[in-house]
Amino acid sequence: MSTSPFDADRPPEQPRRRRGDGGPRRRGDPDATVPEAEFDSYYGRNVVHPAPWSAAIPTYIFLGGMAAGSGLIGAGAHLSGRRRLRRNARVGALAALAAGTVALVDDLGRPGRALNMMRTVKLTSPMSVGSWILAGFGGFTGAALGLELIRARVPASTGAGRVLALADPLASAGAAFFAPPLAAYTAVLLSDTATPLWHEAYRELPFIFVASATAAGAGLAQITTPASETGPVRALAALGAAADLTGDWLLGRRLGEEQGRPLHEGKARTFHVAARALTAAGALGSVLTGRHRAGAVVSGLALIAGSLCTRFAVFEAGMASARDPRYTVGPQRARADAARAAGHGVTQPGGEWPR
Repeated sequence: MSTSPFDADRPPEQPRRRRGDGGPRRRGDPDATVPEAEFDSYYGRNVVHPAPWSAAIPTYIFLGGMAAGSGLIGAGAHLSGRRRLRRNARVGALAALAAGTVALVDDLGRPGRALNMMRTVKLTSPMSVGSWILAGFGGFTGAALGLELIRARVPASTGAGRVLALADPLASAGAAFFAPPLAAYTAVLLSDTATPLWHEAYRELPFIFVASATAAGAGLAQITTPASETGPVRALAALGAAADLTGDWLLGRRLGEEQGRPLHEGKARTFHVAARALTAAGALGSVLTGRHRAGAVVSGLALIAGSLCTRFAVFEAGMASARDPRYTVGPQRARADAARAAGHGVTQPGGEWPR
């Protein structure tokens, strides 16, 4: 064995493991297959890069959800014969959708990038599917509103009037068909990313977004429509708000204190507390004071503000979880420990990971 004059200055070498001994192990645990991970990542950098999104994205998600809720209310008003509510809901849906599209284009930078998403259909991509859902909802909602305006000027007894009377329910049904997917696809889009909190919230987040969108649409209808036509809307507002708050509670319960901490710190905490308070106040106001014009307006504004804060709370919490490596390492270690407890090594072929 050759020696070197610098051998005395070298640190002592650790004994090497033999091949087939099970790979690296965690300190203090001879059965583990994942090494001890430090929360201080490589040169202090985060493990996952935060999404390169601005505040325009949660704004778009909120406006798209409110448009979906309004479209669904417009379809219900069509079936129940509430003409003023139907018209106002359709106008609100189209206006919210247009404003949301502006916010999306603002984040993308160029309108052409939004149009490029329509060049293909990829069912495995939430962004691709969501683009077509957005286009379908916008097309049917725009057609429904256009028919609303044309029918007011065409006598129902004429041939054109009868054709319009047949086309209007189809447009309303199309808007109702695309409304729930429009409210939910953004939650699937967030959950499909590597951002820790968004990814771990994949079970509850679609339900939270749909419920919050319903409450926001009901709030907008209470603001724009007299209380004489918003009886079912007030009940829908209470149900949507209750479902939203329940989904938020279930999400916090499943994530636990450590994994759900980003929702309770910094900007996310401010938005989260405001979202729960405004949503609860809007629901109670809709039930107790919604028959009066002033109460309906205040309750509607609270529901809309609560829905907006919900989106920003989820957005800010996800960004915070991406900046802190503990929220990436922690879930990975928990899954590895669960797999080891079930008798499967992390690197063992055929081992089935718990879901």
